[in-house]
Amino acid sequence: MITDSTMTALHASLTGLQQRQRVTADNIANVQTPGFLAGRVDFESTLQSEIANGDVPQVGRRAVTRSMDPTRTDGNNVNLDTETIIQTETGLRYQLAISALDGKYALLRTALRTQ
Repeated sequence: MITDSTMTALHASLTGLQQRQRVTADNIANVQTPGFLAGRVDFESTLQSEIANGDVPQVGRRAVTRSMDPTRTDGNNVNLDTETIIQTETGLRYQLAISALDGKYALLRTALRTQ
């Protein structure tokens, strides 16, 4: 299999974005659950640090933290507007990463044809 640091970073990004989508969907599903705290996935800072240090980005699951945003009277802090924005932004970032990965594969296909 042909891989490089860009492809590994894109794969790690896609994995992190998939996890964020799942956590956001879980948040939305629990918008009315008393005591539920919204989950958050932050993989970008770790990924950026790994790349800056010259380490191979880890593709595994990232830790889910709980939001410390203020809660409603029922103890739930899921804000549907915030979750919708996160979901939309994550979808756009996912599409961008897929496009970048597709471009990388197109370069490889071109290089292999000229050999």
